[in-house]
Amino acid sequence: MALSSDEIVKREIIDFFGISTNQLKLRIFPQDSRSDQKLVSEGGLTFSYNSVNYGSCDALWLDENNIPFIALEGTDALNRGSSGNAQYQRFHHALGSVKLGYIGVYYLRKGNSKIQPDLYGMAFNASKIEKGTYLIIDDLKIVSDLIKYKSNSYKLNMYIQEYLIYMNQIYKKSFEIKYKNDWTKFSSRRSTIIKENYVIKYAARMVRNFTDSSQRAGHIALGEMYLTKYFFPEKKIFYLFPKMTQSDLNFIDDVKQKDKEWFLLRNEPNVQILSIDDIKGVSEEIKNSLLSIKNSPSKGEAKKTYDKAIKTLRLGLENNTLSIDI
Repeated sequence: MALSSDEIVKREIIDFFGISTNQLKLRIFPQDSRSDQKLVSEGGLTFSYNSVNYGSCDALWLDENNIPFIALEGTDALNRGSSGNAQYQRFHHALGSVKLGYIGVYYLRKGNSKIQPDLYGMAFNASKIEKGTYLIIDDLKIVSDLIKYKSNSYKLNMYIQEYLIYMNQIYKKSFEIKYKNDWTKFSSRRSTIIKENYVIKYAARMVRNFTDSSQRAGHIALGEMYLTKYFFPEKKIFYLFPKMTQSDLNFIDDVKQKDKEWFLLRNEPNVQILSIDDIKGVSEEIKNSLLSIKNSPSKGEAKKTYDKAIKTLRLGLENNTLSIDI
């Protein structure tokens, strides 16, 4: 039977580091993902920040006083055809540790696909505004080096700063190639409206995307939210689902009370979820056209209807004939 992505990563970590390294203890559960779900304070691998539980990690290094040093989330996604935004879906797993002031690492094992450069930019900006440091890596030697410098704060800090610069360079080079350093091009291609003090990210999500367990839209939406937040760390983020009403959002709140992805979407600081009801000045024609396809996937005639309506909606929000409460 083929090993899961988590099992592959966990076995590699144990083989590479052993259980104890440089007076640090490794907390890892090779065949028990349920223990990962427990809070760190309860012996698990899930960090909680401001009463919000973030995704569970795969490994945690702690000192002799059980103070976390490095939390690692790993994936074998690069060997499993994950070349696009699916890589963002696990970004939040190590984010809780970063918010608490520790080192968070997202480890993507080398494979046939390449790491999305956007991840480096997200982690770089997260390191700027959160208490801790977020590193994107494809080589466990980076973790080994961090552990080696644990007792020398100067060398540790220098190593981290150099790696952050390296990450930022990858991100900036990619942004120059893809968008010619033009945020207007970015906003057009990434369904984003950039205003002076806030950003609107919009997506054609349906209620079923979040309530049907067979779909992964919650994970994708969460990854896109974090990409937007950490691409614009100084701005308020509005995440707009124009095919939903406030009643739809309330319904998801009710049926997904224990859903981690939806809870994070609803409780991430400086991020607010919006529905079509939150757009002031939108015509009944545009609103009704969007709601007429609220349960239809974005393809065929439904996509044409959505594209036409969202073009009008975007133009109105850009030229301020439409507005939102901020």
